[in-house]
Amino acid sequence: MPSPLIEICVEGIDGFLAAQAAGADRVELCASLMEGGLTPSLATIRAAVRAARIPVHVIIRPRGGDFLYSDAEFETMREDIVALRGEGVAGVVIGCLTPDGRIDEERMAALVEAARPMSVTCHRAFDMTADVADAVEALVRCGIDRVLTSGQRDTAVEGLDILRQTVALAAGRLVVMGCGALDAGNIRAVRDGAGLAELHFAALTTVASAMRFRNPHVGMGGTEKDREYELTLTDGNAVRATIAAARG
Repeated sequence: MPSPLIEICVEGIDGFLAAQAAGADRVELCASLMEGGLTPSLATIRAAVRAARIPVHVIIRPRGGDFLYSDAEFETMREDIVALRGEGVAGVVIGCLTPDGRIDEERMAALVEAARPMSVTCHRAFDMTADVADAVEALVRCGIDRVLTSGQRDTAVEGLDILRQTVALAAGRLVVMGCGALDAGNIRAVRDGAGLAELHFAALTTVASAMRFRNPHVGMGGTEKDREYELTLTDGNAVRATIAAARG
């Protein structure tokens, strides 16, 4: 099997720089990975593109939660995509569903049209669909280039059978990029077991804040107070080890 392409999911410019230095082939640039990834700021995107030696894909997700968007939310997604066409971004990452758990083909096709000539990935909204085969065919009709999936399970190891099925259903019409708690200990088995040409992981680590003064009486955004004084960072050593395992 040819060497797989490795995409690293990162939060912010520091995460991007760490992933690039550790050997990533491509990044998915996000904000707020605690919520599964939200659209990063334009300044963050521009900083990543300026520093990039590898393709930068940007998630287009206006909020956390489900993938059923209001008309106003959808318009912001389309406008974000149009704005990125002139920013040197290689691709965007999107996902819209209908209330009954199907791919929203009308909206997805509109976003694909807005994005070209950028590459377009469907994110793990795919994993929230009611029927894998139906979702694959819908994405093909929309002109999606690749789909990110853990096989509709929390981890790729648990979802391996569905990952394998998704690759077969796609039949080369779109790339299936596997994800879901991949690390140096399992990535090779998932790659070989599903026949994946692209793999995606985050390799995050939590470190203590450098803040010396810590107000014990208030927390931001409803989080645990201790969370105010923790940082979630891309672990370059874990990225290197997992890439080496995937290609070993």
